[in-house]
Amino acid sequence: MSKAEHQHEIHERLKAELRIRGTSLAKIGRELGVTPAAMTLVGKGISRSARIEGAIALALDTTPDALWQRADEEEGMT
Repeated sequence: MSKAEHQHEIHERLKAELRIRGTSLAKIGRELGVTPAAMTLVGKGISRSARIEGAIALALDTTPDALWQRADEEEGMT
């Protein structure tokens, strides 16, 4: 699996976990006043934003470090 495919898979899993909890990247983005593109880039791990990562992690009842460390481990980066 390519890195891009893996990023897409992680992003889709993140979106599914948010849906289960009654929210979405789009809703979090609107609450933060950031663009959908910014949410996608952070959700895929392409860009970093402490504010966005923190809001996503809060919605998933975890920490940004735990959330993105798990994604990195799945990608074999740690």
